[in-house]
Amino acid sequence: MIPSENAAKKERVFLVGVELPRDGQAETEESMHELARLAETAGAEVVGSLVQRRDRPDAATFLGRGKVQEVSALCAETGADLLICDRELSPAQARNLEEMAGVRVIDRSHLILDIFACRARTREGKLQVELAQLNYLLPRLTGKGIELSRLGGGIGTRGPGETKLEVDRRRIRKRIANLRSELEEVWASRVEARLKGQEDTGSVQKP
Repeated sequence: MIPSENAAKKERVFLVGVELPRDGQAETEESMHELARLAETAGAEVVGSLVQRRDRPDAATFLGRGKVQEVSALCAETGADLLICDRELSPAQARNLEEMAGVRVIDRSHLILDIFACRARTREGKLQVELAQLNYLLPRLTGKGIELSRLGGGIGTRGPGETKLEVDRRRIRKRIANLRSELEEVWASRVEARLKGQEDTGSVQKP
């Protein structure tokens, strides 16, 4: 079966970082190189990057507003449809940056969770990844909720589940509780199987 053009198309991403006084240029460059490798591992094509030197990330927009405008123009110029930030963003920073830049925005932590989601194979692994994703997502929800595509709607929206859900805080909290319960069952089953195996082989230590 020949893959479709859409299936083969890579997501075009633009990377941004902030270099703080304590970081140093070499450390910042290495961190950005690592971010690029992570993006490529997730199946993206890195089309550009930008680093701004600041005393601290802007509390509202991560980058300074002038740099955000520059990044927006660069995303339009390179055809980038996703912006990945090298540091973890607050919910407000992500929302403001997305609105001003005009493209979808995720941070390094979100990218790493996406990679884990794509690579999860066992039931336990899938449960753990989904639990981590939802714990990350919960404080980042707006009042309207957020739509998550379990079918793979691009980097940052992929997960081990199989259905498309309209997710709100109440349903996320319920799903988190269910995932924890399922993980406890998996761990209990593993312990039970290990003990049974020891009994079958006569290797159980008696007091």
